[in-house]
Amino acid sequence: MHGPATRYPMNADQLNHYRSKLAFEMDSWDVHEALTSGERLVVVDGRTAEAYAREHVPGALNLPHREIDADSTATLDRSRTYVCYCDGIGCNASTKTALKLLQLGFEVRELIGGLDWWKRDGYPTEGDHSHPGKEAVCGC
Repeated sequence: MHGPATRYPMNADQLNHYRSKLAFEMDSWDVHEALTSGERLVVVDGRTAEAYAREHVPGALNLPHREIDADSTATLDRSRTYVCYCDGIGCNASTKTALKLLQLGFEVRELIGGLDWWKRDGYPTEGDHSHPGKEAVCGC
């Protein structure tokens, strides 16, 4: 009987794909752990100011993607990694935010699942419609 490595040889394109995903995306557990351990991350909410006021990741910077340019980012610390998010998988504001910040020379990542998965994973939110969160457990 042959093992999986024999039956399914490693595909270099697939390997690069998975490495890229891990280099460019973070899940909510990764972000929470990085913030808790003091990593130099800035969480960026790319949605409108109104959406941010309703609910956002605690401590997140509101930087609506439509307003991102050299002037609006002039005071940001370029030595930090900026983790961008939006509502969730049905929204692409996080991708637009990450793209614009990257084009301006920032190191960026995208929060998988956005605010929706942040809450599903049990983390608290801030804002007018905040949620206290619950004990978060990662099955990863």
